[in-house]
Amino acid sequence: MIHAETLELLEWPRLCQQLATFAATKLGQTAAQHLQIPTYLGETLELLGQTREAYQLEQSPTAGLNFGGVKDIGEALERSELQGILGGHELLAIATTLAGARQLRRVIDSQSDLTRLQSLTADLRTYPELEQAIHHCIDDRAQVTDRASLKLEGIRQQLKTIRDQIYEKLQRILQRQASAVQEHLITQRGDRFVLPVKAPQKDAIPGIVHDTSTSGVTLYIEPHAIVELGNRLRQRKRQEQAEEEIVRRTLTEKVAEVKLDLERLLIIVTSLDLAVARARYSLWLEANPPRLIEWGKEERRQKAGEESTGVEAIPEIARDEQTHPPPSTLHPPPSTLHPANPKSKIQNPKSKIPSPDPITLRQLRHPLLIWQTKHEQGPDVVPIDIIIQPQIRVVAITGPNTGGKTVTLKTLGLAALMAKVGLFIPAREPVELPWFDQILADIGDEQSIEQSLSTFSGHIRRIGRILAALPPPLPPSPPPLSLVLLDEVGAGTDPSEGSALAIALLQHLADQAQLTIATTHFGELKALKYQDQRFENASVEFDNVSLSPTYRLLWGIPGRSNALTIARRLGLKPEIVDQAQTYVGMGTRADVNQVIAGLEAQRRRQENKAQQAEQLVAQTEQLHQEVARKAQFLKQREQALQQHQEQAVQAAIAQAKAEIAQVIRRLQQGPATAQEAQKATEAINQISEHQIPSRRRVAKPKPGFTPQIGDRIRISSLGQTAEVLTAPDENGKFTVRFGLMKMAVGLTDIESLTGEKAEPPAKPSPQSPIPRTSSAPAPAVRTGQNTIDIRGKRVVEAESVLEDAIAKASGPIWIIHGHGTGKLRRGVHEFLDRHPQVQRYEAAEQADGGTGVTVAYI
Repeated sequence: MIHAETLELLEWPRLCQQLATFAATKLGQTAAQHLQIPTYLGETLELLGQTREAYQLEQSPTAGLNFGGVKDIGEALERSELQGILGGHELLAIATTLAGARQLRRVIDSQSDLTRLQSLTADLRTYPELEQAIHHCIDDRAQVTDRASLKLEGIRQQLKTIRDQIYEKLQRILQRQASAVQEHLITQRGDRFVLPVKAPQKDAIPGIVHDTSTSGVTLYIEPHAIVELGNRLRQRKRQEQAEEEIVRRTLTEKVAEVKLDLERLLIIVTSLDLAVARARYSLWLEANPPRLIEWGKEERRQKAGEESTGVEAIPEIARDEQTHPPPSTLHPPPSTLHPANPKSKIQNPKSKIPSPDPITLRQLRHPLLIWQTKHEQGPDVVPIDIIIQPQIRVVAITGPNTGGKTVTLKTLGLAALMAKVGLFIPAREPVELPWFDQILADIGDEQSIEQSLSTFSGHIRRIGRILAALPPPLPPSPPPLSLVLLDEVGAGTDPSEGSALAIALLQHLADQAQLTIATTHFGELKALKYQDQRFENASVEFDNVSLSPTYRLLWGIPGRSNALTIARRLGLKPEIVDQAQTYVGMGTRADVNQVIAGLEAQRRRQENKAQQAEQLVAQTEQLHQEVARKAQFLKQREQALQQHQEQAVQAAIAQAKAEIAQVIRRLQQGPATAQEAQKATEAINQISEHQIPSRRRVAKPKPGFTPQIGDRIRISSLGQTAEVLTAPDENGKFTVRFGLMKMAVGLTDIESLTGEKAEPPAKPSPQSPIPRTSSAPAPAVRTGQNTIDIRGKRVVEAESVLEDAIAKASGPIWIIHGHGTGKLRRGVHEFLDRHPQVQRYEAAEQADGGTGVTVAYI
């Protein structure tokens, strides 16, 4: 009973209603509205894993899963098992559901990283043959088709013939008795064809009167000429209905044969819809996945009487790729049953961890308030920070009325429930909290005149049910984790007795429950923190300037109730508030409030300094990013300049080659005289003088840099920057340091950070003669003297000719052997391979004959 009360007090049904709006099917909406709370950790891990994968699908370009065609066919399956005959719409719904489920599985199987969803759909059977049979017999209007059976097709053909005969006879009557009919049309009354005849002229068209108009001036008469045809038409229609019923009965029997598999299909599709709804709701809330932490395991084991040797770690959602618990209980809609599997609880692997993690919920927002803000134009949600260390068992929240204490309780309770059912939590990462076995709450006023319950007695009865729900420890197992939420504990009675009762109750819960959060106005509860390390204080902030609460949750210091200030703000007469203030100042409570006020002021100063430090860190990070961007820009610019220089060098080389080729072509086209060869050599030397110096000028900077002590230089061979320790000696050697190392380098080994080469020391040396550019060797040029044509000769004959040519040659020779069968070319190459005077050979340029000419270098 207390668990159901807790869900109502936390407004869990409202959250389920919101979740249902994100479901795509009626089955999913029903299941979301009656969402079951998992009772085992393995179920929660499985549900969170499904939500994570569905969340990933929703953010993918495929836009998630499409549940089109999926219908609620639960009632149809039940009727099929009871040998009822399903209608066309029900059969068509079954076929579309099968097709929709098959499409869902196809999308999931196409993604390799959806392991949990794939395991969920692994046993899904969609029976394509049943779907085809239904579509073969039932059309899109849910009517039985003519092709369903040959007999049905014959009956419908007869119906068409009879109907045509009736229309033909009625048309002739209308033409003959045009003056007797009210309108020139053929209509029906029931399943009989009639004509609208004027009442005074009913004898003109003898027949059976089936209906009369409201005014009585028109009679709807079935002429005697078509009565027999009408009877035959009715008989054929009954035969048609009987044959349609046979077709639908046959399909229904096929459905009944696979009823269990189809029910399983409904459960799987509903579980998929719930997973997608949880993902979409989490995405809408801008929530983050929770990490389920181990919390207080050592102390709970000691409490259970067992000497623990380690800490048992819960498999975390952050490591769910390594931990795969067995599939847990699925959550089908209530109309389909909720199968339970108590044995699905997983055995957690033991592993040593240094210390339990605290509960961490930063920027936590109430999901119902988020809905109110987005859909009902409510005020912005003020987030709260909840960070509770593992040794804490009781947190006492104090502060002014309307300050947000009760909302804090509900927000934490809903966050714990959302994690259990596989929802993400609207808080900033990391989101870390334990898996609570049970969540119990006493929030609000249970005053009831009918049950003779006062505020105090209502609270006490509910607290009694909470204490009864806390299970005692059963050695050697540790007690379950319980979260207890108490609002205004001890209120509604004498303050001294109420505070004493509240202290005793919280001390009892510190021993029995894993975590208790209680709100109170009793000052005595604020001192428990300084008597027992398991207690902690928190408060909701009050702005003394605006005289209103800020709804922020503060940790470590108690809060003031500020009742008089709030009473003044709410309009109570100032003289009454002033008089009350004098009474408050008579006791020691005023001193306590002054101490609390001082602590709050100190906290505000620390928060301001912390904010300034955060801003300074943020500015530093921004500056670092700007410097990194500029460094990257300079590096890219340097690379671009180097690439541009390389391209310039390559262009110069290509231009030189083109000019050399032009000189060679002119030499080949003219007479082969020594004078022409000398002109060609001079032209090539001019090209060399024009191009080669420019290449060197682009590639290498001019020397001119002299390193001084303390300068930063770059060692080219190592790619490192270093500091100059000594000046260069007469040999150009000096000492540098980079990192922890010192080494001697020469001026030729270093350059400045801007790329300048070091200037070598001046030494007297004899002048060397300037080399003549005309001594550069001339390129090989093909002429008539160095070209041998051996086409048409045999290999033996060609070898003799080549031997004479090689003996006379002073440079490369061009051997024209043609293509042909290739035998002559192979023989020439084998001869050249053996000849000691031939350095190498290659195919000629394409302009000189290509592979039909071989150039041999002597």
